[in-house]
Amino acid sequence: MDRVGEDPRVNELCDAVSRLRRALAGHPAVLPDRDAAEDELAALDAMARAGEPEVPRLRRALLLVAGALGSVSALAPALGEVRAAVDRFGGTPGEEPFRVPDPREGG
Repeated sequence: MDRVGEDPRVNELCDAVSRLRRALAGHPAVLPDRDAAEDELAALDAMARAGEPEVPRLRRALLLVAGALGSVSALAPALGEVRAAVDRFGGTPGEEPFRVPDPREGG
C-alpha cells in the first residue's frame, strides 16, 4: 500500500480501513446496511488520504460504520482496528472522550 504521509496515524487508519473493507467484501451474509458501511469506509479512507483528517468527521463515519456492522461478530476484530485507529487522532481540548462501544457490550 502506498504511504500517504508522514503521520503514522494516517497510515494506520488507511491500513485498518482497507482490512475492514476486505473483510466486509468477503462476508457472505446479506447485511441491510452494507452499502452505508461501504460508503462510510470509503469516506474514512478519503479523509485519511487527504491529509490531516477532521476528528469529528472521522468519528461520525466510524459511528455509522459501527452502527451498520457492529452486530456482525465476524467483522468485530477489523472494526475494532478502525476504532483504535480513529481513537489515536484524539479530540479537541475539553471534549468528552469518544468511545464506540464494543459489539459485545450490546451498545
